[in-house]
Order: sequence, then C-alpha cells, then structure tokens
Amino acid sequence: MDTTAIIIVAAVVVIVAIGVAVFMQRRTKTLQSRFGSEYDRTVDETGGRMKAERELSQRAKRVESFDIRPLDPNDRMAYIERWRGIQAQFVDDPGAAVAGADRLLGEVMRKRGYPVADFEQRAADLSVDHADVVDNYRAAHEIAMRHDRGDAGTEDLRQAMIHCRALFEDLVGLPDGRDRQTQREEERHVRH
Repeated sequence: MDTTAIIIVAAVVVIVAIGVAVFMQRRTKTLQSRFGSEYDRTVDETGGRMKAERELSQRAKRVESFDIRPLDPNDRMAYIERWRGIQAQFVDDPGAAVAGADRLLGEVMRKRGYPVADFEQRAADLSVDHADVVDNYRAAHEIAMRHDRGDAGTEDLRQAMIHCRALFEDLVGLPDGRDRQTQREEERHVRH
C-alpha cells in the first residue's frame, strides 16, 4: 500500500471514531436528560454506562409500543375523587390507605395504557415518561413492603402517601389531558 492510501485509510478511521464518539456522547446526554436520576440508578444497577444506556433505550422502545393515552375527563375526575377518599382514610388506617393508593395507581396506569406486570417492570415502564417521579414510586413501594413486615411507622406511611401522590398527579395529568411530563417538556422547549 502506498503512503497516500495509508493516510486516507487512517483519516477515515479517525473520522469514523470521532463520529462514533460524538454519537455516543449525544446519546448519553439525551438519555441523562430524559431519565434524570433514573439514568444514574440504572448505571449503578447494571454496573456500567454502556449496559445502562442499552437498558434505558430498550425501555424507551418498549414503552413506545404501548398505546399510552390521557384519561378522559370523566375517568380523571372519578380517580381524583377516589384519591381524596384514600387520603381521608389515612387518618384512621394509614396502612390501608397506602395499599389503596398503590392499587389506584395500578388502575390509573392500566387505564392510561401501561401494562401492569410486576412492580419492577411497572417502575421501569414509568421511568420512560415519568422519570421525575419514578423514584417516589419506588420509595413508596419500599415503605409499603417495610410496613408489611412491621418495620414502618405512621410517619413512614405518610411519606409513602406523599410519594404516591406525586406519581398520581403526574399520571392523571392536567385538565386539558396533557400529563405533567409533556408539560415539563413543553416548558423546557419554550425556554431553549
């Protein structure tokens, strides 16, 4: 091979390497922006950035295949009324209120179009469009499990209700049918 050919091949290799690096960096920033703290949690859980990014990309692709839809106004109002009842129940029976909140979250998720499999799959699916509150959901679930073992008191259960409320409000969305994640994305777009 002559010197010119070697230089051309080397230049092409360098350009491709730079392109791959730029693509990977852009992908990382996009995933970090979309998933927030869930990105870091997944990196820790999977043991590396590449595995985490592959996992998060697969989650996003999985959720894109769902028929996620806003609640119709009547369903939305019915769920809000049920939530109010669950909150009122907290005074007399905090454990039952947290269990009721969890069941209601499952119903709202199902109505919106999320499959409601085991808890970890639900949390993973929610992390795609509700990354800001999925940590709350995990924390509430952990408290509920501790309560079942007798290791969580009333203050813990109050915190679980606060966590559940954050996800509930995100899932029921705004009166115009948009969910809070869509609103946040629209606000970010306007600012930039």
